[in-house]
Amino acid sequence: MESISRISTLLESARELTLDAASAARSSRTSSKPLDRVQVKKLLDSRNEREVLDGLRRVTSMMYRSQKTLPYFSSVVKNVASPSLEIKKLVYIYLIHHAEQEPDLALLSINTIQKSLSDTNPQVRALALRTMSGIRVPVISQIVSLAIKKGVGDMSSYVRRAAALAIPKCYRLDPSQLPQLLEYMTTLLGDKQYYVAGAAVTAFMEVCPERIDMIHKHYRNIIRMVVDMDEWSQLSALRMMTIYARKCFPRRTRIVQSKEKSVNLQDFYGERTEASSEGEKVLDVDPDLELLLTSIKPLLQSRNSGVVVAVARCYSAVGTPAYVRTAIGPLVALLRGGQDIQQIALFNIVTICLSYPADFVKYASHFLVRATDTEPVWELKLELLTLIFPHAPTHIKSLILNELEHFSRGSNKALIREAVRAIGRCAQTDQTTAPRCLRLLLGQITSLEGTLAAESLTVIRHLIQQDPTAHVPTVVRLAKNLDSATDPQARATIIWLVGEFSGLSGEDNIAADVLRILLKDFASESEIAKRQIILLAAKVYLHHVNRQIEEAQKAGEDAAAIPPPKLAEEDDHPIAKLWSYALLLARYDTSYDLRDRTRLYKALLGVPQLATLMLLAPKPAPQAPSPSETRKGYMLGSSALVLAGGGGIHGLKGYEDLPDWVEEGREPDPRLREIDPGNAPYREKRAVPAAETLDALAGSVPTRQSNGLKEGVGAKTLDDWLAEDDGGDEEDESEEDEEEESEEEEEDDDEEEEDESDAEESDADDHAENSRLMQQPL
Repeated sequence: MESISRISTLLESARELTLDAASAARSSRTSSKPLDRVQVKKLLDSRNEREVLDGLRRVTSMMYRSQKTLPYFSSVVKNVASPSLEIKKLVYIYLIHHAEQEPDLALLSINTIQKSLSDTNPQVRALALRTMSGIRVPVISQIVSLAIKKGVGDMSSYVRRAAALAIPKCYRLDPSQLPQLLEYMTTLLGDKQYYVAGAAVTAFMEVCPERIDMIHKHYRNIIRMVVDMDEWSQLSALRMMTIYARKCFPRRTRIVQSKEKSVNLQDFYGERTEASSEGEKVLDVDPDLELLLTSIKPLLQSRNSGVVVAVARCYSAVGTPAYVRTAIGPLVALLRGGQDIQQIALFNIVTICLSYPADFVKYASHFLVRATDTEPVWELKLELLTLIFPHAPTHIKSLILNELEHFSRGSNKALIREAVRAIGRCAQTDQTTAPRCLRLLLGQITSLEGTLAAESLTVIRHLIQQDPTAHVPTVVRLAKNLDSATDPQARATIIWLVGEFSGLSGEDNIAADVLRILLKDFASESEIAKRQIILLAAKVYLHHVNRQIEEAQKAGEDAAAIPPPKLAEEDDHPIAKLWSYALLLARYDTSYDLRDRTRLYKALLGVPQLATLMLLAPKPAPQAPSPSETRKGYMLGSSALVLAGGGGIHGLKGYEDLPDWVEEGREPDPRLREIDPGNAPYREKRAVPAAETLDALAGSVPTRQSNGLKEGVGAKTLDDWLAEDDGGDEEDESEEDEEEESEEEEEDDDEEEEDESDAEESDADDHAENSRLMQQPL
């Protein structure tokens, strides 16, 4: 009979497999032919589960192709009571998608879904709970809350996780349910399963991230479980712990004496100076904060780039510089990923590099631009090279400059522009390389065109302004390039530089001659160049007037008797004639802005002292900060960090900065974070080494007399040590182990008596040997 039943079972399973294969083949042949509404509805109303499943698959496919599937609502929902798990899943998906459009019909299926909460299959219970919380109908908010309460007490951790993820949905559905939801969340945060606690942390960050009082007693358990959580829960837990650390651990510092100062020969004579009493200030990290920083360190090896960035954010926000340095290597390793991951990783790397540039020098080869890099990627890489440039050794600096020089001679105009700017920033941050950078830029002027020439000249102008007197030949060389420079911005930059140096070398300066050449073709110049020509003419004439005043003062005339300077029309000097000619040209120009500027300069030159203060005042050397300076201050891993440079931060909503550090004395009591050891999900059992145990016991033994061989008289034997060790271990064992040992003692009585007799004989032999040694003469 048993063989017959086995054969019938095999035949039934073979029949099922045959039907499945036929159904799959039929669906593969007919999937390309869509059915009309009547045929699909006929499949949904069928009593055959296979046909119903086929109909649901078609409806789901139509739903995700944005086709109208609402007319099938009644036919689909009536299958919610089907015993098939696959049919339930598809019905629940359809129900969640269309419940808001047909709330009345959706409420008819709530009773059936509630019955599924008591199903024997935990997957069915979790699916029902997820569906109830996903039906966005406010009327059922209390029912959903009761379902969450039932899921919180479920024996299956899979269902408890579903209950944790349903809490934010219920809160968005009805915020008045918050008190009950907080009770459920408190229970779930203390769950011993890491995936349940991780889901509870995610719900906590969505519902009530400001309620840190709920985290105190679960703080250490969550930290120990964070390495086992899924990646999304790890992101929520790291953000929550960063906020918690800011609000609960004050920022303390302490002074540590360095080794060089502690070993001071002058201290031997009592001549300690005040400087030697000073030490280095270091951060005093709270033990619980140290537990957090140490526990999340393995997450730097995560395969998820978001988790690595989140750990780096936690270290930079609440950690010490030593922990931040440990996150630099994993962040740089993210550059091996795709272009999108590289770009986001580079934004975070640049932000950390602004504070710790020296630690990125050894990774300089990772920041070299590749041919496949997109524009945002190579822009950030060039910025990183300029940030680490002043901290790099000589060979790294040479490598960086060679790379920038190579890109400045390329064909990509955007890359050339950024390379030229990068050379200028390198020269500003390291004065020793400024001459080489200037030679590179001067060599590119004749080959560049348009805006690229203007950009190069702008960088040269910044370098010249750092030390004007040392760059007079450079200005002369630039003035000679006015004939070949065609870009208006480039010509305007050169003319401005000539005007700034118009006061050097007195009348031997080239400024007046350059002005004479420029005025010949004034009408064909661009408006921006015309402005600089008029300004150059005003500066040249002002220097001429000041020289006349100085000559009169040197002649010994009284300051009150010095005649006012001659008008330009009455002065026969060539410079005065140039100024008059420039005024005449600007007077008939079509630009009203140029005419207004010219009248302003003419009126200003009527008072030479005032004109000197306004036109000839020394200009500070401009600084070219790193482009990412505008992003400094935003959290790592945030969207605002990426969008801040593009000007979109003003329209971006939802950014929340980290809270300030709690003031010392106002932090919560550390005893709130103490937990019952019996309830800890992961109790750490440390194996004590034998040497440490022997040393501890040796320190507790009183000192005894020694014999001539410096051996303790009456010292304990190894059996005594082991006996004490075994006794100590027996005290630490649980009550269940003691009951088992009591049962085993009856069986091992004979063996213990033999061991005790052997131990007594060995003790007697040791005592006799010790007495014999003491009697021997020394």
